[in-house]
Amino acid sequence: MARESNSNKRGQIDPHRAGEAKKYDNPIPSREFIIEQLTEYGAPIGFVELAELLRLYKEQDLEALSRRVNAMERDGQVVRNRRGGICVVNHKDLITGRVIGHPDGFGFLKPDDGGEDLFLSPRNMRPLLHGDKAVVRIVGVDRRGRKEGAVVEVLERGNHQVVGRIYLESNVGFVVPDNKRIHQDLVIPVDDQGGAGHGQMVIAEIVEQPNKRSPPIGRVVEVLGDHMAPGMEIDIAIRTHELPVEWPEAVADEVLAFGDEVPAEATQGRVDLRRLPLVTIDGADARDFDDAVYCEKKPKGWKLLVCIADVSAYVMPGSALDREARARGNSVYFPDRVIPMLPEVLSNGLCSLNPDVDRLCMVCEMHIDHAGKITRSRFFEGVMRSHARLTYDKVAAMLLDGDPKLCERYAELLPHLHELYALYQVLHRSRSVRGAIDFDTTETRIIFNDQQKVDTIVPLVRNDAHRLIEECMLAANVAAARFLLRKKLPALFRIHEGPTADRLEDLRAFLAELGLFLAGGDTPDAKDYADLLNSVKDRPDAHLIQTVLLRSMSQAVYSSDNIGHFGLSFPAYTHFTSPIRRYPDLVVHRAIKHLLAGGDKHDFEYGATELETLGEHCSATERRADEATRDVVSWLKCEYMMDKIGESFDGTITSVTSFGIFVELDEIYVDGLVHITSLDKDYYHFDPVGHRLTGERSGEVYRLGDRVRITVAAVNLDERKLDFVLVEKRDSKGAGPAAKRRARKRKAKAVAKAANPNSNKPNSKKVEQRAEQPKKKRKKASDKKQAKKRDKSKNARKETKKGKRSKSKKV
Repeated sequence: MARESNSNKRGQIDPHRAGEAKKYDNPIPSREFIIEQLTEYGAPIGFVELAELLRLYKEQDLEALSRRVNAMERDGQVVRNRRGGICVVNHKDLITGRVIGHPDGFGFLKPDDGGEDLFLSPRNMRPLLHGDKAVVRIVGVDRRGRKEGAVVEVLERGNHQVVGRIYLESNVGFVVPDNKRIHQDLVIPVDDQGGAGHGQMVIAEIVEQPNKRSPPIGRVVEVLGDHMAPGMEIDIAIRTHELPVEWPEAVADEVLAFGDEVPAEATQGRVDLRRLPLVTIDGADARDFDDAVYCEKKPKGWKLLVCIADVSAYVMPGSALDREARARGNSVYFPDRVIPMLPEVLSNGLCSLNPDVDRLCMVCEMHIDHAGKITRSRFFEGVMRSHARLTYDKVAAMLLDGDPKLCERYAELLPHLHELYALYQVLHRSRSVRGAIDFDTTETRIIFNDQQKVDTIVPLVRNDAHRLIEECMLAANVAAARFLLRKKLPALFRIHEGPTADRLEDLRAFLAELGLFLAGGDTPDAKDYADLLNSVKDRPDAHLIQTVLLRSMSQAVYSSDNIGHFGLSFPAYTHFTSPIRRYPDLVVHRAIKHLLAGGDKHDFEYGATELETLGEHCSATERRADEATRDVVSWLKCEYMMDKIGESFDGTITSVTSFGIFVELDEIYVDGLVHITSLDKDYYHFDPVGHRLTGERSGEVYRLGDRVRITVAAVNLDERKLDFVLVEKRDSKGAGPAAKRRARKRKAKAVAKAANPNSNKPNSKKVEQRAEQPKKKRKKASDKKQAKKRDKSKNARKETKKGKRSKSKKV
């Protein structure tokens, strides 16, 4: 029967049947085979007819097929028509993707296959919410030249619960979502308000999703508490982004089988590295250690071992642990809390390379020459014992400062650390030759006080120890990608596309204004970017140029289609080094193990289509984690600034928009908006290519990278926004008298506004007076005109009389 379940009526065999049999006890045709059969059929087909076409007759086979078709529909591979017929999505006419909502009611569809986003009008957004997956058809082009889509079908809902503040009006409740991209408020009937008070933070379950005629309807399932309660920001972010926090019961049951130590039988058949002085090097506050390194000098260069925790030895495909890890996609790191991808018994226990305990590992052994090139590499399963848990600061103190106490304490390890540092210097030079882009960005760390309030915000300083480990991990990731490509096994790659044609055109126009040029023609590579960055590093506007270059690039994602990594300048790159906190790394480990066991692409448990879907999912969970972390950090920074309203700070313009400028403050690294209405009384023209606002009358220019001084005017915790008013542009010190007078006026106005935030509220009496002014002016002008006419007429009559008198005298 297994043969029947993997073939069709014409006897065609599913080429992926071996992989399906490996994953399932009762295998059915793979997604690829189903799509192939639907394409050949050439018309919509009913479920019964599809099952007959695939020779599936048993009840359990039909149930498995039903689940698979539903999953394919959810992933946008097939669609059902109004009669229930199943057909392959025609990507020329129908486009599948994720909805990106906008607070103003419109939205965009981000296609799964990449390409240009489709505009969705407010009318087309009525049945949708941010995060939904939908199929749309192109209906035309809007007035701004963007392709516009209309909804054909909603495949998957992205929101099942919404976090927000509840407002009670006439027995009807409305939950205003905390996530501003969810543009529709939830209607909460009086019986479903769960005892929530007006203005409290709640979690509302969506009972009815929105449609073309009605908004979403929900019910309160949990009252989180009052607004601004301590720790509320993380609870809100977890619920808003639907981050999995609790472990399912099945996962808890599987975890009980793990002990505290690696069993002796698990080490059988592995290479024993326990006597090798491997060490972990991480941050001082790190809790899980998934990589260890060792380096020794060789006649032609160095031998580098990168040992990674063998998570795949404990998390089996299809297990409850695996399903939960896949759903989470990655660990989420908040300023004072971590939501791990794996339970702590693994992430901080059996899979963490803690010192002086046996641990299973996957090893990447590389031989690297004096030019920094990997001459050969191999992978194998090992068992190791970390000889020390080192921190970046300790390693830097030993290698750069020669700290005598630390050098004495780690005397046995010091020779290997020196070889690591020597290898790092070679790899770093190789990075420069290769042309990898190295942007100089500032990351921050939030320090809390005893009351769990923000005490300070400090920059994270990177030293050579950070870069040393980074280069070792990059080398191992590249070796893994090469190995998978060489064996022609489908895999997940970390890809990064170069700049789009539109962005490149805008970038070149911006650089031309500065007298700069980006080499590479229509297809510049990373080296062209790196060379330009290196040439401007001593210029005063280097930060401005770097920011514009960075914004011209796309975001790195996971994909089964390897197109290389533009930013790192690698033709092939993957993630191998962090399987404790990233699911794609776990998939790569399984692929390598499959090859080491003698397998090939025909019996691999992951097909190309499944890997592509998995790549999209992991890219989405990565973005979800970034957005959740950004929300929390923004909230904390706003809370930190609440007692600083009225104070003035120096800062740098980090973004220029049509509605104002964003300024990042020095030393405290928070940013806020100086709205265009708070600038000098002038008409400002926005230049998106030049990243500047220019005053029509005054000629004042506010540009990306300019130094300014601002006053904090307002803090909005709900929207996580800071409002600034401009005091002065720091560049004005060398300006003329007129510019200095304008700067002094701005400063006085900003100080007055900060002292009295309500001063800008309109006075009804004054408004009425201003409204009357045009009428009075028109009346006054009219009166003057009439008076002028009367005077002219009077003068004319006088001249006439005078003329008559003169004539009579002459006669």
